[in-house]
Amino acid sequence: MDIPVIDFNNLNGERTDETKVLLHEACEKWGFFMVENHGVDKELMEKVKQLVNMHYEMNMKESFYKSEIAKGLENKGNTSNIDWESSFFIWHRPTSNIDQLKNLQKDFGKTMEEYIAQVIKLAEKLSDLMCENLGLEKGYIKEAFSGEKGPAVGTKVAKYPKCPQPRLVRGLREHTDAGGIILLLQDDQVPGLEFFKDGKWVEIPPTKNNAIFVNTGDQIEILSNGTYKSCLHRVMADKNGSRLSIATFYNPAGDAIISPAPKLLYPNHFRFQDYLKLYATSKFDDKGPRFESMKKMCSGQEGVLF
Repeated sequence: MDIPVIDFNNLNGERTDETKVLLHEACEKWGFFMVENHGVDKELMEKVKQLVNMHYEMNMKESFYKSEIAKGLENKGNTSNIDWESSFFIWHRPTSNIDQLKNLQKDFGKTMEEYIAQVIKLAEKLSDLMCENLGLEKGYIKEAFSGEKGPAVGTKVAKYPKCPQPRLVRGLREHTDAGGIILLLQDDQVPGLEFFKDGKWVEIPPTKNNAIFVNTGDQIEILSNGTYKSCLHRVMADKNGSRLSIATFYNPAGDAIISPAPKLLYPNHFRFQDYLKLYATSKFDDKGPRFESMKKMCSGQEGVLF
């Protein structure tokens, strides 16, 4: 099964409309896709991966294999409620916590901040393309996600260590993501990520050439009134490889009020006889304007003709 690939180079030129349609179908039917030529500096991406791997080897690896998670697997206890991962979370927006994290390399914070600034631009470009495809005004998703200080942005930095008994435990259990748009910089060698589509698990291959893997979270599904989907996914443990995952979440702020975009809602709470009056005068016209008229009537707006 071929994963949708969105090439941003095609957004300028003869293939612009085709690329927007491909993105719409990816969000509607898949809930995940790959982005190539995304504009994020590839040398910077490599440096971020290098720094994360160094931090894991120096500060996290030994403690993970001494943890209760590792001991539980060794003793073959109940592993149904644990994840075989070593991770930490960095907040970037509206405020950063990176200075509070211990044992980070000297240039880790500066490098990560440069990377995140570029990833946010990509997230907002994607969100505006989604708005256009949904028929919403530009910036609608960003505005919906914004609290007093704008959207929330954070990164889960994770390693999925080599696992001696991968059949007994998940790297990360099955879940959908709670937030908005997730942009993943992942391992280019070790597999493990899987998404559920059409009744079966789809293996996401390691990323080549620093493409960015994107999936949509629960808040995009809610905001789009179910047009776009958040997709169930998981990470499988691996006996031979230690998988890297740097997932940046472009999310609503904690104080953002989320609801389906009104433009995407069907009219509701109306009397059928009122609909029939409008239908009698517009039976052979497109139904879209008829639905819009009913929505205006239901919201108490004036100027609706019956």
